[in-house]
Amino acid sequence: MSGLDPKRAERPGYRQILPRLTDRVMRDLAIWMACFGLLVGLAFPLAALAFGVPSEIALQPGFLAMCLAAGLLVAAVNWTLARAVIGVRLRVLASGMRQVERALVEASFSGDWSRCDPQACMVAVDSEDELGEVAVSFNRLVTGLAASHRVSEGITAVSEQLSAHLDLAPLTDAALAELVRQAGCDAAALVVAHKGTAAVAGSIGITNADRLAENPAVLQVLQSGEARELQLPEDVVVDAGLLSVVPRDVRLLPVRFGVVTLGVLIVGFNHLPSAEADAVLRAAAIGMAVAINNALNHEDLQRVAALDQLTGLYNRRFGMQRLQEEFGRAQRTGDPVGVLMFDLDHFKSINDSYGHLTGDRVLRAVADCARSAVRQGDVLLRYGGEEFLVVLPGAGRDDVQEVAERIRRIVGDIEESAQGNVVRVTVSLGGCSFPATSAEDPTALIAVADQALYAAKAGGRDRVVLA
Repeated sequence: MSGLDPKRAERPGYRQILPRLTDRVMRDLAIWMACFGLLVGLAFPLAALAFGVPSEIALQPGFLAMCLAAGLLVAAVNWTLARAVIGVRLRVLASGMRQVERALVEASFSGDWSRCDPQACMVAVDSEDELGEVAVSFNRLVTGLAASHRVSEGITAVSEQLSAHLDLAPLTDAALAELVRQAGCDAAALVVAHKGTAAVAGSIGITNADRLAENPAVLQVLQSGEARELQLPEDVVVDAGLLSVVPRDVRLLPVRFGVVTLGVLIVGFNHLPSAEADAVLRAAAIGMAVAINNALNHEDLQRVAALDQLTGLYNRRFGMQRLQEEFGRAQRTGDPVGVLMFDLDHFKSINDSYGHLTGDRVLRAVADCARSAVRQGDVLLRYGGEEFLVVLPGAGRDDVQEVAERIRRIVGDIEESAQGNVVRVTVSLGGCSFPATSAEDPTALIAVADQALYAAKAGGRDRVVLA
């Protein structure tokens, strides 16, 4: 009796009709059947009397003993049949449960869940009674365990992608691709809000994805931090500008870090998603919040580390890294890359005459003018002191000449007031383009541009000289 659950009678749906005698159900069944057989054996002589059997026969001790023996024999036969019919099925259920238990234990240690296939662990449902209900419940348990594991695997796979990247763009692309695989969605996108601006960080299967950052439903989720779900009837036609397919179901999930909504995860299904897909999506949105917050902080730190504090331009370390990248690309593809160096003419006299604060204002003004003169994609940096460098991807000699002249003209229009005087400034520029100018590495290319800059200064300043 020690193995019995003392609280079994308190469980919902559990009703005990006969008291438990031992700790084994089949043993209890044998005892109750034997009692019933004896009871029938005792009742049979009395029934015989009622049917006209003479009392000297019906009440004879030998006849009574034979009736009791017959009752016990019937009880034994019934118990044997019960073990053959019910016991076999119970042993099948027990064997299936042990198999699932072993598979779960082994998979927990080895990580190999191939033996936990529901089809391999299910038992046959061959009756429409309580035993059939037990088999059905067991099969549902196996199916539920498999579904739970699939959800766990999906969440783990997405989390691995989120933790594998620190930069926002590759992080988003990898996480969305894995999310599509694990949740079975047909389209996905992530809109990230940072410093008051919403932008699409990545998308899969989305038409005109950039429009999502301006979509009213997305902006509402960003503002409220509450999820939205749009289930559309199959015969409803919607504007396909949101997704590349007409979705049956669209989910807008806020990506919240603490009380701040960092973005919105948008997923579209051509079918109604399963409960497993919902679980993966909810967990993914939580994991994305941490990863995106880290990526945005990393991006801000990188931006701060790459900028010159005075001018707001890229600093020398970052600029040289970009030049190394562009030079390597030019060597591989044969496309040109230009380098332009310039510095302020007679800048020392400005500092000596008006002070370093005025000199700093002039440097910032030159940086702003040069920033407005370079092309989109060009890299402008403060090389040191009053010297600047521009990396011009895809620029041939004529392109370098054009950018240089534009910088020279715009800087020449600068007027800074200092001590009641108007301070004007000019720049001298030297440049070159690879591979038109031979160079073994970026340092050699800069040396050529620096020689051209020296020639511009020697030639009278306020001019452009190309190698």
